[in-house]
Amino acid sequence: MQHNTPLIRSMKIQLRVVGALLMREILTRYGRHNIGFLWVFFEPMVFTLGITALWTASKSVHGSNLPITAFAVTGYSSVLVWRNCANRCSLAIMPNQSLLYHRNVRVIDLFFSRIILEVTGASLSFLFLTVFFVTLGMMAPPANISLMIFGWLFLCIFGTGMGLTIGALSERSEVVERVWHTIAYLMFPLSGAVFMVNWLPEGVQRLALLLPMVHGVEMLRGGYFGSLVKPHYDVEYMIFSDLTLLVCGLFLVADASKRVEPE
Repeated sequence: MQHNTPLIRSMKIQLRVVGALLMREILTRYGRHNIGFLWVFFEPMVFTLGITALWTASKSVHGSNLPITAFAVTGYSSVLVWRNCANRCSLAIMPNQSLLYHRNVRVIDLFFSRIILEVTGASLSFLFLTVFFVTLGMMAPPANISLMIFGWLFLCIFGTGMGLTIGALSERSEVVERVWHTIAYLMFPLSGAVFMVNWLPEGVQRLALLLPMVHGVEMLRGGYFGSLVKPHYDVEYMIFSDLTLLVCGLFLVADASKRVEPE
């Protein structure tokens, strides 16, 4: 049976569905007690603070005289965006499959609710830590906020595409989740979080820039540190990579929907 619902009406319905799933996800994951919803950004903030403290205590050599606090915050915050989106979307369908019997709930809604939660949490965490450390004098104010925003936006879109792709593939086989966690650990040191491309030999630079997230991190740090660094990034390549991964993710989600959604 076909429903000739107007596009605007359909969009409003799906937004309400995603909003309801988002609140359900928050309550399921964080509960109603203690700080509740604040865990959305407090959790990634704790991870970032831990990495920052570890690097500072060990006096890590990161290749230059850049402030290590700002270097750690910009680096690890960027990792949380794409890694958490994929982690949370992995095997997200199975425990929520009963929700698909509701007429307006679709597989893509399950993914988007989790992606929105992770992107919001990482973004709020990054914003709070930046303001906090700048206020304490441990970080200088950003040199170019607009460039930082574009870099962060690219990373968020990349994380969205990654989340949809891994989430849809994990529906086919649980092996995907296990393989993904291994890949995620390997990608962490290669993602640009612990280095600047300019520190690498020229031949290695070309290899590093094959990874789309490296461009986003370079933009983020280029906007933050300004003239202190020489960032390497290609906006066209980042846009192409983000859109390609996003389209692939949407295609795989559509295929997964045919497999699990009730008729």
